This record gives sequence, C-alpha cells and structure tokens, in this order.
Amino acid sequence: MERWQGRVALVTGASAGIGAELCRVLVQNGMLVVGCARSVDKIKAIAEENAVKKSPGKIIAIKCDLTKESEILSLFDEIRQKIGRLDVCINNAGFSYDAPLLTGTASQFRGILDVNVMALCICTQQAVKLMQEKGIDDGQIIHISSVCGHAVPSEGWFGANFYSGTKFMVRALTEGLRRELKGLNSHIRVASVSPGLVETELFETYLKDNPTFRPEDV
Repeated sequence: MERWQGRVALVTGASAGIGAELCRVLVQNGMLVVGCARSVDKIKAIAEENAVKKSPGKIIAIKCDLTKESEILSLFDEIRQKIGRLDVCINNAGFSYDAPLLTGTASQFRGILDVNVMALCICTQQAVKLMQEKGIDDGQIIHISSVCGHAVPSEGWFGANFYSGTKFMVRALTEGLRRELKGLNSHIRVASVSPGLVETELFETYLKDNPTFRPEDV
C-alpha cells in the first residue's frame, strides 16, 4: 500500500458495511478518501474516529444519491475542483429489495438496476475520464460485486433473483471495461471482488440463518 499513500480514492456506499470499513482501511494506509452516500453523518463519524486515531490519511464526505445522474456528475465535478485528481474508484454501493421475479414491481427492479448497474457505469466512466485528464495511467477501478454474480441464490431466497441478475451484469461489465481499456493501451486496471454473505444492512433478514463474513473480512 505504500505507493498509494497521499493518493485519492472514491468509495461509494461509504456510510455502512463494506464501504465504511474500506474507508477506515484506506485512511489508515495514508490515502485521501472521498466517501459518498445519501447520508453523510456516518461517514463524518468515521472521519472523526480516524482523526482521534491520528490516521495518516483523511476522509472527505460528500452527499450523493446514486440513483440520480445529475448528483453523480456533481460529485465528480466537486472531486475535480476541490481535489484535482482521482487514483482509485471503488464502486461499492449495492442495493436490493425483496423482489421476486414473479411478484416484484417495475419500480423495485429499476431501483436495484439504478444503483447496482447504472450508477456503477456512470461512476466508472467519470472516474476513467478524470484519470485520463490528469494523466493518471496506473489508476484502479474496483467493483464490489457478490457471489450472487456467479450463482443464482438457492431456493427460498427468491427475493434476491433480480439482484443476482445485476451482479451477473457487473461481471460482464468488468470484463468489457478491461477490454476497452486494453484497446486504448491504458494501464488503468479493473477488478471485481465477489464477497459471500456479509453482515450488512442489505441482507439482514437472511443473516440469522446463514454463515456470514464481517465487513472487515472483505
């Protein structure tokens, strides 16, 4: 992590779970972290916590509703104007309703798609654009996906079927982005991480009946 000290990372969905833990770890390793979420109070609390610990890095909290393209674009404009660069983009935000394919509503499906796929694509596009503007050719794009992107959830968990479909899309988008960057002779790297069931608010209904990881394990 030494080469990333003093460099800038964006973490979406930074207010809880994996996103919050990523902010803590990156700051402890000397990075300037932009944490975004719809509510920034918890991110500010993490920033205060790290200040008390005298961590070498710093957290900046920015409010952003990832279902709104205009707010995502404003987020990147703020990063461009106030910080001037971006080295790492971690698309961590994920969302789901308990919405089986046969009974879920179109509104629920759009909501899941907006966060898990559309926001990821827009953030990625804007992150690469900013990296290219600033001549950063060793940047990193990291998608926090799920094992649900490798196998459809077992019977009895039908409410996660559409969510699983979006995570299969993330796998395809990761590979597609890798090929596009290669075609540009870019050294910006792209990767996805697929955790199992993690103790987060997203799937708290299923936690009591299934073995889980903690956010810090990821």
